Amino acid sequence: MGRGKKLLLSVVTLAAALTPRAWLAGETSSADPNVHVNAVYRRQIEKFRAEEINDLKKNWLPLAGLFWLKPGANTFGTDPANAIVLPKDLAPAKAGVFELAGEEVTVKLQPGVQGTIEGQPVTSSRLQSDASGKPTVLAIRGLRMHVIKRGKRTGIRLKDLNSPALRAFTALSFYPINPAYRVTATWVASDGKKTVNVPDVLGDVTPTPVAGEARFKLNGKELRLTALGGDPAKGLFFVFSDATSKTETYPAGRFLDTDAVENGTVVLDFNKAYNPPCAVTPYATCPIAPKENRLAVAIPVGEKYERKPGHQ
Repeated sequence: MGRGKKLLLSVVTLAAALTPRAWLAGETSSADPNVHVNAVYRRQIEKFRAEEINDLKKNWLPLAGLFWLKPGANTFGTDPANAIVLPKDLAPAKAGVFELAGEEVTVKLQPGVQGTIEGQPVTSSRLQSDASGKPTVLAIRGLRMHVIKRGKRTGIRLKDLNSPALRAFTALSFYPINPAYRVTATWVASDGKKTVNVPDVLGDVTPTPVAGEARFKLNGKELRLTALGGDPAKGLFFVFSDATSKTETYPAGRFLDTDAVENGTVVLDFNKAYNPPCAVTPYATCPIAPKENRLAVAIPVGEKYERKPGHQ
């Protein structure tokens, strides 16, 4: 599932609104002729990139809004007088109301408004959040809405199945594949009590339990990364930044998933480093690389990021 698989639910959206970027196809510079890339390995990386693009198209490029609810009634529709203003012409002017009572969210539609949940018509319903693992999705025309929980915040995430960002998407930008950045790290498990402070751009800092850290050598440097999610028996999740974050990759850091830990080691394949959803939409919620995972060395493989006016 790529980007949507292991996002930490305790962090909130990046605040800066990101304008659509010009996406570049494939690798953006010629591969080093001295670097041999095995054909099987190249196909693996290309498959990973294709899955990443599919995940973007399904889960992140259609995002069209993120609205934090206030306790009580939150009206929604395209009329600017609503508490939640939906995109013009994509829903009724007054569609209904989301009611937030403690941890519970319910929706009540205005008479005559056609909405469905799992294909069934509804007029009102309690809405499960994404913290349940299976959020309730309310459909109105081409829009999809569901509840998200982020720390003490409760919000409505909006998708537009005909999103302009989705229609404008062409490709992603990557460094050339370099097998030298696929390294085997020693896995050092924590005692189960260690936490790492994971910041977000709104100023919140969330103490996050960690399973341990990966220690490895790259270009003669001894390095380590702390896992921020996952399970050693199934696969780990890292958020890291490096020297390229200042110029060529996403400033807040990139994500990296691994396979399971085996015999006290874990493979870190930085050719599979990818940007958080916040690189393509202001309506995603993403962790930022904590200080423990800010590497002083450059990792010039994986996904790149094109800076333009209005971007970070």
